[in-house]
Amino acid sequence: MKKKKLFFYLGFFALLTLGFYYGLTQVIPGFGKVKLPVLTYVRPFHFQNQDGKQVDERAVQGKVYVAEFFFTTCKSICPIMNKNLIPIYEEFKDETGFMILSHTCDPETDSAARLKVYADSLNVNTERWMFVTGRKDSLYNAARNSYLLDDPKNNLVSIDEQFLHTQFFALVDKAGQVRKIYDGLKKEELEQLKKDIHELLAEPVSQERFSNNLFGS
Repeated sequence: MKKKKLFFYLGFFALLTLGFYYGLTQVIPGFGKVKLPVLTYVRPFHFQNQDGKQVDERAVQGKVYVAEFFFTTCKSICPIMNKNLIPIYEEFKDETGFMILSHTCDPETDSAARLKVYADSLNVNTERWMFVTGRKDSLYNAARNSYLLDDPKNNLVSIDEQFLHTQFFALVDKAGQVRKIYDGLKKEELEQLKKDIHELLAEPVSQERFSNNLFGS
């Protein structure tokens, strides 16, 4: 009899604990979820967008965004990468807190005007999917040091001898922190990217987080 009572009470408290935990997951956003780690943070930048306007980190301040590097004359992975980004764009194109930021790897060819033609060919809203060009060394430093999309040691080679060609995307949170890297050619990673964007859009950002990175005043 005592054993039956013991099992009853153990089962009762187990159910009570599970019910309490479930209640917290419903009341507290993000409770019980494993948060994406912070890998690095985005350094200040100065580029030119497809409309010929100068843009800096303020263009993405407070937004969740995907960063990628491509070039318009690419015949291999770039068309596939951007085709794979279109469903991401379509899902979040009405979300004011989301952007895609595409950097050219070939600024000598990809002028602002050329990027404008490319953006028009994709029929996207460039307030949600922006294309940027600039100095080659600045673009490559951003890829390697801000977004971790290439080995920073490659900066030791003369910039004239370098050519960046990466299939990876970086996901950045509202505080300018890189949270995860994804293979832009793998379907399962792109599906996870969608889920993680939703998670970061719902994630609150404290003033302290902003003050400790490039978005701080």
